[in-house]
Amino acid sequence: MPVLAPDAESETGIPKSPSEARRSEAMEELEHTCPQPRLTLTAPAPFADETSCQCQAPHEKLTIAQARLGTPADRPVRVYADGIFDLFHSGHARALMQAKTLFPNSYLLVGVCSDDLTHKFKGFTVMNETERYEALRHCRYVDEVIRDAPWTLTPEFLEKHKIDFVAHDDIPYSSAGSDDVYKHIKEAGMFVPTQRTEGISTSDIITRIVRDYDVYARRNLQRGYTAKQLNVSFINEKKYRFQNQVDKMKEKVKNVEEKSKEFVYKVEEKSHDLIQKWEEKSREFIGNFLELFGPDGAWKQMFQERSGRMLQAFSPRQSPNSSPTRGRSPSRSPSPPWVFSKASPPSSPKAASASLSSMSEGDEDEK
Repeated sequence: MPVLAPDAESETGIPKSPSEARRSEAMEELEHTCPQPRLTLTAPAPFADETSCQCQAPHEKLTIAQARLGTPADRPVRVYADGIFDLFHSGHARALMQAKTLFPNSYLLVGVCSDDLTHKFKGFTVMNETERYEALRHCRYVDEVIRDAPWTLTPEFLEKHKIDFVAHDDIPYSSAGSDDVYKHIKEAGMFVPTQRTEGISTSDIITRIVRDYDVYARRNLQRGYTAKQLNVSFINEKKYRFQNQVDKMKEKVKNVEEKSKEFVYKVEEKSHDLIQKWEEKSREFIGNFLELFGPDGAWKQMFQERSGRMLQAFSPRQSPNSSPTRGRSPSRSPSPPWVFSKASPPSSPKAASASLSSMSEGDEDEK
């Protein structure tokens, strides 16, 4: 057994063979040149055949515990997720987000199966393979897209793309004569499960479209698509167009009803304001009327004052009875008894009779 140099010992202290020592020295010289995760989101993810991993450094097999610690530091953990991704939706994006965030430093490769392979093993798709490729390229979690991905992962495919782990939901996926196409990946310790998003899937979306086919056919006819493009018969086309006209009329009637309701509401609001203002004005008018014509109003006081003045004008005070009647100046001739003074008219019949009796008494005295 050849004697090894002191530096040709393994970490455990066991001497290395010459081939192992040379391989170790070669590994130390080679550095990992694996593509790094995308740092910018202003461009779509590249395709694998355009930017394949040309790293010559050997990829040591990692455990899930090592990958979760962020090792190795000189290269990212290459995670692979595959699927059909027809009618790309939030469930797909959520699964890719989970695959991307499984480890601290992950490079996510996404494999998309071609139309031929998908139609053979699963069925017809709504989107063609080019549309599905482009949908994946514009997902923010994807670092690289692998076109025409295999239905079953082979060791050669895993080695070619230097895949460390495969991410998929843990439900057994039976296809291509196998109970679970990921069984050998799980046995190799390379499978990492993700969680499905309930309530959303490609099958659910297609089911909605089939269930509401008439609605979507009428919608697209109204938007300018022809009956031939929609594969609609002549009779169904006329039926859908008639239903569209009926819906338009219903919409117009609905709009008229809404506008009439709005008009009635405005009229009611205006009438309410007018009634409120009328009530306020009527209260003010009644108050002013009572102040003027009420029991203690200004009109009554004014009427009493005017009536008092009129009474005073029609019945002034009499001259005093004790005024001298005989001591008159000799220059003035006595007035006849039948001439009344203009200054003191009789205020009442009794006063007139009293004056007549006094005048008769005066005449007797003169006789």
